[in-house]
Amino acid sequence: MIQGISLQRLPCYNKIIAVRTNSLNLRVQLAPRHPKGLMLDNPVMTASGTFGYGTEYSKIIDIQKLGAIVCKGTTLMPRRGNPQPRLVETVGGLLNSVGLENIGVDAVIKDKAPIWASWRVPVIVNVAGETIEEYTQVVTRLEGIPGVSGIELNISCPNISAGGIEFGVNPKLAAEVTSAVKAVTSLPVMVKLSPNVTDIKEIALAVESAGADAISLINTVKGIAIDISKRKPCLGNITGGLSGPAIKPIALYMVYEVAKVVHIPLIGCGGIGCAADALEFIMGGASAVQVGSANLTNPRANLNILEGIKHFMSDKGIHNLAELIGVAQV
Repeated sequence: MIQGISLQRLPCYNKIIAVRTNSLNLRVQLAPRHPKGLMLDNPVMTASGTFGYGTEYSKIIDIQKLGAIVCKGTTLMPRRGNPQPRLVETVGGLLNSVGLENIGVDAVIKDKAPIWASWRVPVIVNVAGETIEEYTQVVTRLEGIPGVSGIELNISCPNISAGGIEFGVNPKLAAEVTSAVKAVTSLPVMVKLSPNVTDIKEIALAVESAGADAISLINTVKGIAIDISKRKPCLGNITGGLSGPAIKPIALYMVYEVAKVVHIPLIGCGGIGCAADALEFIMGGASAVQVGSANLTNPRANLNILEGIKHFMSDKGIHNLAELIGVAQV
């Protein structure tokens, strides 16, 4: 670094250029309607599930450079998760059926939040539950905890009170859980949508009407793999969620469509592995992006993507990230 100029290679952008990082405005407000707001220094976030609690990666990368960290899914009680095997590689992707294995909200508050409180980067807690009451109990316990900057609702969970139907596939259920959580927290709330629906715009409008401050999309796509030698499914839980490059066109399409109908910020997620991928989502209407599976193959993926966005903006003479958000909408 020399006088604010760095020379680095832009991922998915095949040349080296000089970047005046001190002249770029990458700040993003994720909760403009919320009294507290949720300001990020840049649009690059981690996706829930592949970055642990941030503490694991803090030993090998400078996590303070990230826009935000979304921790792994947190439930009311600790969960052991699904039976092994839980991961299967596919062409261009990864099938997982981890099953929300986690330490539970009380342990998060006791062991993780005090560490987060010392960080500059905001940490958003991904919350999951099988009933609306479970969601609200988790969120209520997180209220006022130093180190917790926001809530992300994972509504791709089966609502046992409704016969196992996922909250995220029914507009009414999605709105109900969003409204219930908003009623018990002063934190900004983003809702993570499932792609396994007929019309994702309908779900997005429902959670926006229920008070969501932002929407993240998409969660994993349902899938299965079969071991032809053993003649049975590869995953211990039979089905899993597909992530990685294979789902990027699906995720990008859904962000593009939802951006047409809602008036709150979107966070794009699904198959983002380089700066060009992230820029597609931003131009499609996302204010920020979450990087998931790429973290498993390259712990520096998030930081590389951030540097790549800076390089692109500098090369094109773009000084404010806001100039790129939604520019590809037609």
